[in-house]
Amino acid sequence: MRFPRPKLSYANVIATIALFVALGGAAVAAGLPKNSVGASQLKRNAVTTAKIKRAAVTSGKIAAKAVVAGKLGANAVLPGNLGKGIITTDKLSDGAVIASKIKNGVVTTNKLNNGAVTTAKLGDGSVTLGKLADGVAPLLGTLKSGQTLRGVFVLGGEDKITPSSVSFQFPLLNPPAAPKENVLDVGKTSANCPGVTGTSTPQANPGQLCVYVTSKSTDFEGLEFVDGATNRLGFGLSAGFLTADPANLVYGQWAVTAP
Repeated sequence: MRFPRPKLSYANVIATIALFVALGGAAVAAGLPKNSVGASQLKRNAVTTAKIKRAAVTSGKIAAKAVVAGKLGANAVLPGNLGKGIITTDKLSDGAVIASKIKNGVVTTNKLNNGAVTTAKLGDGSVTLGKLADGVAPLLGTLKSGQTLRGVFVLGGEDKITPSSVSFQFPLLNPPAAPKENVLDVGKTSANCPGVTGTSTPQANPGQLCVYVTSKSTDFEGLEFVDGATNRLGFGLSAGFLTADPANLVYGQWAVTAP
């Protein structure tokens, strides 16, 4: 008895060839020695963003000076892409980090190594008043809103009327309010002048100049602001005593808060 022999078709031939090619390719890939594919085996632009696993690139994978300005797209570096301390000085080329490459809020305190920001790293005019925290002194500018200046005063001597003047450490933008009610006797407070915190922290509400008497001699009669002497640079005080006596003395503390 004769059995029918199947005939080869074009489709059968192509399918068989495709199978051998596929198996042969897998065998080649499986047969590659470890670390046999290096930079010289990769075509230019072969490694794209889609080909890199998240978090695959660590500081140990980046050569010194490998990251330069031309390698970064605008806003390419975001907070979520940076590990703490991953970017060090030796990883950056000169001029690699420029303003247009950094998204607002990316560089925070915990991203900087100690001493990372030096004079050479700051551009001219980069540190402005708006960049300073409220607790920073105004340097050469005016006292910032809400900041308080404090000091002491001493008046006395042989005369019955003793004037004196006080200059603010930093100028105010405008003169403070200084009504007579803002001169307070020992232990007194007012709506504008909350008092002395502790022993040496006099307080003043915004826009107010407050003077607190903390000690006075027996013949002390009174203390007041000198008319017309209060301005954005300082103020004047005048003390009165019952008699002209070398023992005449009054002293205390003052505070002024910028509105």
